Amino acid sequence: MVIMMREAMLYERMTNGKVRCNLCAHRCVIADGGRGICHVRENQGGKLLSLVYGRVIAEHVDPVEKKPLFHFYPGSGAYSIATVGCNFKCPWCQNWEIAHMPRDRHIIIGDEKPPERIVDLAMRTRCKSIAYTYTEPTVFFEYTYDISKLAHEHGIANVYVTNGYMTEEMLSEFHPFLDAANVDLKAFRDETYRRYMGARLEPVLKALKLMKQLGIWVEVTTLIIPTINDDPSELRDIASFIATELGVDTPWHISRFFPAYRMNMLPPTPIEKLRRAYEIGKEEGLRYVYLGNVPHEENTHCYNCQELLIRRSGYYVARNIVTDNCCPKCGATIAGVGLSWASLPT
Repeated sequence: MVIMMREAMLYERMTNGKVRCNLCAHRCVIADGGRGICHVRENQGGKLLSLVYGRVIAEHVDPVEKKPLFHFYPGSGAYSIATVGCNFKCPWCQNWEIAHMPRDRHIIIGDEKPPERIVDLAMRTRCKSIAYTYTEPTVFFEYTYDISKLAHEHGIANVYVTNGYMTEEMLSEFHPFLDAANVDLKAFRDETYRRYMGARLEPVLKALKLMKQLGIWVEVTTLIIPTINDDPSELRDIASFIATELGVDTPWHISRFFPAYRMNMLPPTPIEKLRRAYEIGKEEGLRYVYLGNVPHEENTHCYNCQELLIRRSGYYVARNIVTDNCCPKCGATIAGVGLSWASLPT
């Protein structure tokens, strides 16, 4: 089956054959024959087309914890897919070979799979959710939108692993079908976003707040990079924003940086930096703070009595005693979705 290029959603026609894409916060104005910053949306004769619809470059069954989502059906499988492309230019990108393929190598490839095929594969592998991940899912929005509608018909949830640079229009269109998101809050300084990502901070903050208002389950990840975003005052600003604007029940994943792509000159993040960030998160009132890329730091404890509720080994759940989203010891409500979905008492 050949999948033709799909007309994009969320764009407007302008004069002189130009179009404005309203999918992400760049809101690219694209001349006829040109492409947006993502390099996967092209203006052809005044019609904006998605060049990656149905073209899967990466496809795996992952634990949902790998996204990372620790409070969304823990222990379940997430059928994870990506196309090529991204609307950021992070020099430390872990998946740069596929994320930046259209920009760096000027090619777009992928196996053609219609939405029905993805949902069928998720059902066959008994996944609780479909995760749009590895690259920025916003740039293949039309594909995720069609898959998500069909997935909901079969009781399968939908997850975005995203940089959060989508517009209000996109989230308003998508939210009935988007169940959860892990959003990279990469820094809390606009100058950092402009210099390293080619973007701005404020649209990410607005998208995070709108997700919460729409009832999408949100977890936040910050990759702590030496000399880039590891100043304690900036980390405190991030933790304060999460606690104040998103709520103290919002999990914060603090991940350790390892050299990658065009950022090989920096060392891995010192463990003590991550532990200090953890302390800052707790000081700001966050109930669930996790260290990523650090062994044995993935467990979930009750914020009230400190009972070990979910024990993880890497990305896998080894123990889960949450009962009806509550701590069985003190009765405190543990925030999340489907926390008791696959309880594994010892």
